[in-house]
Amino acid sequence: MSVHATRVRVVSEFIVVTGLSGAGRSGAADILEDLGWFVIDNLPPSLIDSVADLSSAADAAVERVVLVVGGGPYHQEVLPAVERLRRRADRVRVLFLDASTDVLVRRYESTRRRHPLATGRTVAEGIEAERVLLEPVKALADVVVDTSELNIHQLRDRVGGLFAAEDDEGLQITVSSFGYKHGLPLDTDIVLDCRFLPNPYWVEELRQLTGRDEPVRDYVLGQPDAQAFLDHVEPLLDLLLPAYEAEGKAYLSVAFGCTGGRHRSVAVAERVAEWLREEGLDPRVVHRDVGR
Repeated sequence: MSVHATRVRVVSEFIVVTGLSGAGRSGAADILEDLGWFVIDNLPPSLIDSVADLSSAADAAVERVVLVVGGGPYHQEVLPAVERLRRRADRVRVLFLDASTDVLVRRYESTRRRHPLATGRTVAEGIEAERVLLEPVKALADVVVDTSELNIHQLRDRVGGLFAAEDDEGLQITVSSFGYKHGLPLDTDIVLDCRFLPNPYWVEELRQLTGRDEPVRDYVLGQPDAQAFLDHVEPLLDLLLPAYEAEGKAYLSVAFGCTGGRHRSVAVAERVAEWLREEGLDPRVVHRDVGR
């Protein structure tokens, strides 16, 4: 019997959903199930190999599988299990869900559930301990989603935007804006600071507008330093995007920040997204703090 005759068929695609307890793993799983994925929730990492074996059987009818894997006591098993899965499957993507500690504390207080690492310590201490333990898993992830400010509908839009397009295996790009006074985003790869530009907030007729409004956009992008900044950002992305894609990265998030996240960063992010479209790409645009 030849070697080729004994090869096991591999499942075409896996998504491993992991992240901090309380950050929305089950919610993301429900969304992916609605998108047509076969979901196995709350799976110990040690069983990933067994699931892969079953999915690779000749009579298996499932070709798109979501494995929802907890952290906490299993943190040491996640990385080796994902690496083994990547060696045998056509495509494996890791979605890591994150959230700020204060948001997670409020979620646990409202549900009265016990955090898996909070035995003998406060909930906040358990969350921080898990955050440290899962840092290597987060570094492995293809995409990190910060659910701190997302309701279930926004989470559906975010996850759906990432995983609904089955035929698109190119680099998916998100261009976002944020306000430093509301905290750095947890789920971005590249952060660029726009606070060196004059702030439209101090121009009375522009204060109540946002960077999506033409008067603010013209004011921000009309600054000499703004054009010089863009003249450096665009060649930088020209260099980085193909390099990231060559390394097998499936998702890239570029975030622009200013003080409040309403004017400068929004205008610059919109301009960069417009340039990417001119280059034939289809970036997703998110303005985290524009409504604050």
